[in-house]
Amino acid sequence: MEDREISSGVGSPLAASDANDFEREHRIYREDAVLEYPQSGERIRGRRHIQASRAAQPNQKRFTVRRILGAADLWVTEFVLTYDGQPSYSVSIMEFKEGKVARETQYFGDAFEPGPSRTQWVERMR
Repeated sequence: MEDREISSGVGSPLAASDANDFEREHRIYREDAVLEYPQSGERIRGRRHIQASRAAQPNQKRFTVRRILGAADLWVTEFVLTYDGQPSYSVSIMEFKEGKVARETQYFGDAFEPGPSRTQWVERMR
């Protein structure tokens, strides 16, 4: 699979999830894919389990992709995942095998106010 095809394929699950199309969202995953959330210590094995766990989330969520970078079998997506109006700044690392995601690791960071020691140098991004 060419890098260009993978790049467009990496963004496709986020767009599908944003539209609550869980079947399309998970087509990019291998049947034996593994998803890890290091911050909560969770590991989910298998495409169907990953799909079921995401479909069961009760929150209203929106995805905004900031950038997708990668080559060959390793791709990183930076995105903002907004749950019920609260943004979480996220990074997804996807490892591909034979054109499909074999392993994904997602990291999440909540918004916070800049510290007072650096306010004179801070430009607000919102």
